[in-house]
Amino acid sequence: MQAQELIERETLLRGAELARRILHELDRALLGHHELHRLVLIGFLSRGHLLLEGLPGMGKTELIRTLSRLLQLPFNRVQFTPDLMPGDILGTNILQERVDGRRELVFRPGPIFTSLLLADEINRASPKTQAALLQAMQESEVTMFGETRPLPRPFLVMASQNPIELEGTYPLPEAQLDRFLFKLQVGGSSAETLAEIVRSRRRGEVPSSDWTLSRAELDELFSLMDRVVLPDAVADYVGRLIAASNPDDPAAPEEVRRFVAYGASPRAAIATAESARAAALLAGRPAAGFDEVAQVLPAVLNHRLILNYAARLEGISTGAIIEKLLRSIDPAGVNLRSGVMVS
Repeated sequence: MQAQELIERETLLRGAELARRILHELDRALLGHHELHRLVLIGFLSRGHLLLEGLPGMGKTELIRTLSRLLQLPFNRVQFTPDLMPGDILGTNILQERVDGRRELVFRPGPIFTSLLLADEINRASPKTQAALLQAMQESEVTMFGETRPLPRPFLVMASQNPIELEGTYPLPEAQLDRFLFKLQVGGSSAETLAEIVRSRRRGEVPSSDWTLSRAELDELFSLMDRVVLPDAVADYVGRLIAASNPDDPAAPEEVRRFVAYGASPRAAIATAESARAAALLAGRPAAGFDEVAQVLPAVLNHRLILNYAARLEGISTGAIIEKLLRSIDPAGVNLRSGVMVS
């Protein structure tokens, strides 16, 4: 029994070391964004889709390209524009002449048939084109012309949005936002980081690296991720947090009741649990804990909570609501307002 536990611990530590090496290589490629890279890696290990919001030139495309190179996974980039059609992403049938002279329709796959898809400025495409991603993001397959085709595994959509150029854009509907595991803000860099970039990055070129992750090692990481335990107490904490994000829940804090129109769905609970497991793996822990839940919750909820008009009038942010939620819902199951245990 002790030998088996020792082997399991060595396997866990090896997996954590592999994950940290990926994180280290991302930090080398794009300076000054360690927390963003950590959440991106957690999202990938959770096999969830990511929405990145930030100004142009922040390195969003380079981040995805670097991740695909490190993991040796195929990568496609699609620039979303108002005239982009669903077939430009999913693929289409073309008329092709055979050797015997006969013609037949042959399916030509679109750029979505890849492992890492960068949907650049996703909110610039029409709702019809945005909706073309819904089935792929939820079910990892595409139905075209009456035939359902599976997508490669893993399959991850990383979409970007520009927060300042909103003219001619189509905001993502809540049903599609809910399919993104995280919404991450890509902020600016400090003066020290910018100085290091101009000193060491001629024309913004990313330094090369010979290190890559093999497919066997990637499969090992996913296998370890599936074996990270979510204790009952932590699962209960996740359930109470997500339930309390809805204003009609008895345990919802006063700020949620006053400023939230619609809270998070069960998909948010699943996203929190899976990403907490990935955070535990990255930390070399065999089980997810309350701390991991608190670490990932802001990224899970910041695009899922819909604030009401009163919140806009008073300048209340989603981040402030999430912070209050974490302070109000005790991990031990104690109702802080009444001092009684929550069953």
